[in-house]
Amino acid sequence: MKPSWFALMLAVLSTEMLTSHCSTIKSPRFRGRVQQERKNIRPNIILVLTDDQDVELGSLQVMNKTRRIMENGGASFINAFVTTPMCCPSRSSMLTGKYVHNHNIYTNNENCSSPSWQATHEPRTFAVYLNNTGYRTAFFGKYLNEYNGSYIPPGWREWVGLVKNSRFYNYTISRNGNKEKHGFDYAKDYFTDLITNESINYFRMSKRIYPHRPIMMVISHAAPHGPEDSAPQFSELYPNASQHITPSYNYAPNMDKHWIMQYTGPMLPIHMEFTNVLQRKRLQTLMSVDDSMERLHQMLAEMGELENTYIIYTADHGYHIGQFGLVKGKSMPYDFDIRVPFFIRGPSVEPGSVFRTNKKTKIWRDTFLVERGKFLRKKEEPNKNTQQSNQLPKYERVKELCQQARYQTACEQPGQKWQCTEDASGKLRIHKCKVSSDILAIRKRTRSLHSRGYGGKDKHCNCGDTDYRNSRAQRKNQRQFLRNPNVQKYKPRFVHTRQTRSLSVEFEGEIYDINLEEEELQVLKTRSITKRHNEEEGEETARAARDTMVADGADALGQPSSVRVTHKCFILPNDTIHCERELYQSARAWKDHKAYIDKEIEALQDKIKNLREVRGHLKRRKPDECDCSKQSYYNKEKGVKAQDKLKSHLHPFKEAAQEVDGKLQLFKENRRRKKERKGKRRQKKGDECSLPGLTCFTHDNNHWQTAPFWNLGSFCACTSSNNNTYWCLRTVNDTHNFLFCEFATGFLEYFDMNTDPYQLTNTVHTVERGILNQLHVQLMELRSCQGYKQCNPRPKGLETGNKDGGSYDPHRGQLWDGWEG
Repeated sequence: MKPSWFALMLAVLSTEMLTSHCSTIKSPRFRGRVQQERKNIRPNIILVLTDDQDVELGSLQVMNKTRRIMENGGASFINAFVTTPMCCPSRSSMLTGKYVHNHNIYTNNENCSSPSWQATHEPRTFAVYLNNTGYRTAFFGKYLNEYNGSYIPPGWREWVGLVKNSRFYNYTISRNGNKEKHGFDYAKDYFTDLITNESINYFRMSKRIYPHRPIMMVISHAAPHGPEDSAPQFSELYPNASQHITPSYNYAPNMDKHWIMQYTGPMLPIHMEFTNVLQRKRLQTLMSVDDSMERLHQMLAEMGELENTYIIYTADHGYHIGQFGLVKGKSMPYDFDIRVPFFIRGPSVEPGSVFRTNKKTKIWRDTFLVERGKFLRKKEEPNKNTQQSNQLPKYERVKELCQQARYQTACEQPGQKWQCTEDASGKLRIHKCKVSSDILAIRKRTRSLHSRGYGGKDKHCNCGDTDYRNSRAQRKNQRQFLRNPNVQKYKPRFVHTRQTRSLSVEFEGEIYDINLEEEELQVLKTRSITKRHNEEEGEETARAARDTMVADGADALGQPSSVRVTHKCFILPNDTIHCERELYQSARAWKDHKAYIDKEIEALQDKIKNLREVRGHLKRRKPDECDCSKQSYYNKEKGVKAQDKLKSHLHPFKEAAQEVDGKLQLFKENRRRKKERKGKRRQKKGDECSLPGLTCFTHDNNHWQTAPFWNLGSFCACTSSNNNTYWCLRTVNDTHNFLFCEFATGFLEYFDMNTDPYQLTNTVHTVERGILNQLHVQLMELRSCQGYKQCNPRPKGLETGNKDGGSYDPHRGQLWDGWEG
């Protein structure tokens, strides 16, 4: 199993301390010489980290140099996993040795390299501890996705860190706190070669100046992460790469798995072609990493440091390309995303050794937690807050309110709604102010005036000036004006009182007179005859009209050209269908294109169904038409005035609850506005690929700037969803090899890799209820664990209450009922 990085470093240091302790018990005459030589015993540590490198898809098969150096010359860990298959969370766990729920870096955006991370967890990385023990620490390459390059993380003496996410060209690095921009020149700027040269130069310089000081160095490559730009000398390799086509490739849809797997259908032909090109480009980028490992090995051998250096090679997480119909990505709990390459070579490491299963349970854990998800926001409970704020008895609260000046006067203050009075028994009471009849009459007249001027605005109706009526003096002056014979009458010279019977139209330099009355009669007759006696001809006419609108290069007034139905088939002007020759000659091409058409038809049918549902909904929710003759007696007030007016009518005891509700409403309103702004930005950019609740991406011909290029046009694909939040148990030992997951939606998954190594079938319904309960209890323990003692699970077995089965107690709680299959 994969140990935490911090634990691994401590193991190395403990070995060194044990060796030094044994050397101090020698005789005094050898003590001085041994103390001088002890400085050279401390080994160097070099961690080589790749980004998004898989094991299941065969990426190591092309790295012959790395396998010769690390696999043949060191130890291979077959069952090496990460705890979160995402870049920033996984790297944060490597730096600190903590689970995600303990360092709170859940995604690549939220809290990644945030101030809380810098203040709480970054001062406790393995670099800080090793630097304090005398190691010369250095970092080269990608750090965290949101690292902005404005500071040097603690613990690093030499720092060459990439700003933001992975790139091969046109990037910025932070060189010991100073930002340095790079361009598109391969000789000077290619990222893999740059950090390789920088790390080798630093190792040589450090050993020349401080020959007895050990070095701990991290080389963090961007490969094979996107944008997958390979070095020019490797751009033509692997034209037929097919290692990614595993039994789970395009195995979709998966109705027995969680939501995104049910939503994802089989890939389209353009998606399948993209996966082939993507696999090829990823392998090409790894060729530079392969050369980097060879150069690093040669440098250590030349300096005589090879036998005194631990070299560790691994990745931050795995990757999938087409598995279960997902075009590309990570973040899934399955082995292709959480299993990573892991090699170690160095002192006391037997060359060619392989670690498969857990035999020393006190050292290697056989069960660990896999977790992924966003922050779980707690819902506010305004009623609870209101009760907490009103703990005093009622008479005490009344007494406290009556001490305020606004309640002490007898409804004399302007705008006063409540007053304090004393009853016959001497108790204080709060009563609402009673308004006199004169004030009520004034308010009534004011409402009437408001309703006349703004009565049509309650429902946003544009009624014009229908509510306006002239005064008596204005109407008298208007009648005198109309009766004056000297006033010149208005003669509308250009106002037509009947329909136009003819029209002159210019077309191609000629003028044509059209009799509109005859044309209208002829059109009416033609339509009635066509509809009654010749429906087939009408359908052909409609189809021809539609073809004219969508045809490529069709003349607006002439005959339509061929209509492009799919990217390989057309409808010709003579209503015959013609496809590319490949579909008539290749059975595979014919099958793929037919599947593509079936998928398109299914999608259009679903869209028509949804449109009909929306149309029915709009019919049921049709708003009332504007009635401008109806007057409203109350004006719609907006803004703070309306809130103050509403608040003034509330009982003083309810004002606190109203404030809490107001804050909650404001929070919801801000979230709604934020979503609207995002939607408007997407519409402005023309980003139709982004769908609510889904993580989607677009790919076009301009995405890759280096060969081999993509020239099949743009497409959209969705790879994950917002509800893809889960907590899983992954167990590998001599008897068990399974994955058990609980999703935030309540969905459960269970896979036995001894019988189903590619996780094709969810078999949670075949597991006994008692076993599911045990797995749930163990999972809940890991989800809340803190520190090594709590996060180190029970070593063996699933039996309840036995000596070897761990700490499960059947009397700790009732059976868990909140699961779905």
